[in-house]
Amino acid sequence: MRFCQSFMIELARHIGPNTDVPAGDIGVGGREIGYLFGQYKRLRNEFTGVLTGKGLNWGGSLIRPEATGYGCVYFAQEMLKTRKDTLEGKLCLVSGSGNVCQYTIEKLLDFGAKPITVSDSNGVIYDPEGIDREKLAYVLELKNVKRGRIRDYADKYRKAIFMPTDVKLEHNPLWNIKADCAFPSATQNEITAKDAANLLKNGIKLVAEGANMPSTLEATRLFLDARILYGPAKAANAGGVATSGLEMSQNSLRTTWTREEVDDKLHKIMIAIHRNCFETAEKYGTPGNLVNGANIAGFLKVADAMLDQGLV
Repeated sequence: MRFCQSFMIELARHIGPNTDVPAGDIGVGGREIGYLFGQYKRLRNEFTGVLTGKGLNWGGSLIRPEATGYGCVYFAQEMLKTRKDTLEGKLCLVSGSGNVCQYTIEKLLDFGAKPITVSDSNGVIYDPEGIDREKLAYVLELKNVKRGRIRDYADKYRKAIFMPTDVKLEHNPLWNIKADCAFPSATQNEITAKDAANLLKNGIKLVAEGANMPSTLEATRLFLDARILYGPAKAANAGGVATSGLEMSQNSLRTTWTREEVDDKLHKIMIAIHRNCFETAEKYGTPGNLVNGANIAGFLKVADAMLDQGLV
C-alpha cells in the first residue's frame, strides 16, 4: 500500500480521465488499483475514472477482470469460423494462472472446449482429464485468495501431472503437449522458436495470444509460415483495454451496465477487431495473415487521423 501511495504522488501529475488512464497488469490487480486510486482521489480531491480495473463498489465495471480472457476466446472463435470450424471439443493449452488464464479457461468451457493446462513460475500442470468448472474454481481460490503455487493443484487432483520449471531445458514442456489450440496467457516471450516447432509438430491448429507479445519473432514467423490460425496479441488480447474503455464510458455517464450488457459489447468489439484484421490482410495482399492485418489497420487508423488533423 505504501509503495502504491508513494508512486501515485508523482504519477498523479501525468494522468487524468482525459489525459492518460492506466490499468493493471502483471502484479497489479484490484488491490493495487484500489491503493493507487485512493491516493489519486486524496491528492486531487475528485472522483473520476482515472484508473481502470477498479472495484465494483467504487467505479469499476462488471466483466473487467474477465475481459482479456473472454475477448481472446471470442477472437479465437472468429478465426475458426473462417475455416468453418468451432471450439467445440478442442483440446486447449493455456499458460499462466492469473486473470487472463482463468477467464480464458472459463470462456473455453462455455464454448465446449477442453482446457488441459495451467502454469506459474514454478512449473506446469497437465490435467489429461481436463480442467472443468470445479477445478477452475479451485485455481481461482488458490491463486486469488490463498496466493498459493500451482503445484498444489496436483496434490488435490491426483491424475494431474506437475512438471516443475527446469531452467536447463531449452523449451517449455507445456507447449510440447498434443492439443488443437494454444492460448499463451502468462508473459512476454514465453513461446520460443523451439516451443513453436513443438506446437506445430504436435498438430496445433490455432494460437491466440492472451498475454502481451508471448511469442518471440522467430516463433511468430514459424506460425505464419505454417499457415495456422494465428491471432497476435495486439488484436487477440484487446478485450482488456476495450473493456477499460467501457469502464471509462460508464464512469463518464455516471451509470453501471449489467454483466450481460458489458459482455455483449465486448463480444461485438472482438468480432469487429477480427473482421478489420481479416479484411485488411486480404486487401493488402496477405490473406489470412492477421499480423499484417492488425499492423496495417492500426497504422492506417493513426496515420489517417494525423492527416485529418494536419499533424504531418
